[in-house]
Amino acid sequence: MFAVLTTPRRLAAKVLAAGAVALLAACDPAALGGVGGNAGPKIDATQAVPVALLVPGGSGRSGDDVLAKALENAARLAIADLGDVRIDLRVYNTAGNAATAARQAQAAVDAGAKVILGPVYSEAANAAGVAVADDGVNVLAFSNNPEIAGGNVFVLGPTFENTANRLVSYARRQGKGNIFTVHARSVAEDIGRDAIASAIRENGATNAGSASFELSQQGLVGAVPTIVAQAKASGATSVFFTSTNDGAMPFLAQLLPEAGLSPSATQYIGLGRLDIPAEALTQPGLQGAWFALPDSNLYNSFQNRYAARYGGSPHPIAGLAYDGIAAIGALVERRGSDALTRGALTQGSGFVGTGGIFRLRGDGTNQRGLAIAQIRNNQVVVIDPAPRSFGGAGF
Repeated sequence: MFAVLTTPRRLAAKVLAAGAVALLAACDPAALGGVGGNAGPKIDATQAVPVALLVPGGSGRSGDDVLAKALENAARLAIADLGDVRIDLRVYNTAGNAATAARQAQAAVDAGAKVILGPVYSEAANAAGVAVADDGVNVLAFSNNPEIAGGNVFVLGPTFENTANRLVSYARRQGKGNIFTVHARSVAEDIGRDAIASAIRENGATNAGSASFELSQQGLVGAVPTIVAQAKASGATSVFFTSTNDGAMPFLAQLLPEAGLSPSATQYIGLGRLDIPAEALTQPGLQGAWFALPDSNLYNSFQNRYAARYGGSPHPIAGLAYDGIAAIGALVERRGSDALTRGALTQGSGFVGTGGIFRLRGDGTNQRGLAIAQIRNNQVVVIDPAPRSFGGAGF
């Protein structure tokens, strides 16, 4: 049996030295919906701003400790780039669980924290938000689960909805908007399927239907003939997959073409990063496939600076900690005492982060500018660059 798709975990002041985060030029904040602008604590912008960083250290799992250190490293790298703005970073271990996250969030606020950055996992982030809601402190979680977003909780992680919207919009513009969805029967992939269906509706594309399979090798092999028959009968111009390369995607990319659903005739689209791991680029069935990815120039710059300071590559989500700290710093410089209110955090202009433009929405979710890439001759080729502002192509 192959691995299960991981369940989703819930500044124009100046350009920073790293070139990583800046406030974008103003645009219509109405696009974000109501934001309740006064919600959030006032701060003394002339003093170091107390920021609590909640990380999953202390769980006993080595992966959580590695992630915790990478998030702290990225946050401290951002602090070093803030110039005159001072951040008093206080790190709290959550052990990756909700009860500890709630206790640590409350302890952080009791100790003076004005905003919480993290935690990672959705249950922990939700618990932290609930714990400090009555204190009026906002939580910028590293989760990508929109189910926990809202109130005082914002999610920084890229969401399925954001990725699906970018890919469906592009497919429709390219004449590939009659979309058939293939997904495993799992909580995470069901969420991915629903995100694709919503994106199809919102972008004026056509839903050609969907097919599912049991998340096992035997279940997939048995479902392939039905998937191929249904996709062909639907007249779909694109097949959108929710699976990733650490799950069912390698099998799908092999078995579906062999059964007659050719990627040269029907556009393959991946909700996940089809270029990870790098060996996936050599799969014949993925040649020509589309997927979304962050602005590679900005992200490569962040990776290089992280490696120069700490050695090695950052964890894939470490950039979220850099983005959070740097956005807070720029808002402190621009907005002063109101920097950490909802109105400031959700200002419509958004930010330029380590992976491109992003903004926080009034409902607690986010929008991120993504590029469209295609696998060609075992290489990643960007066929539609990441947008550099909101309201233009790509949104």
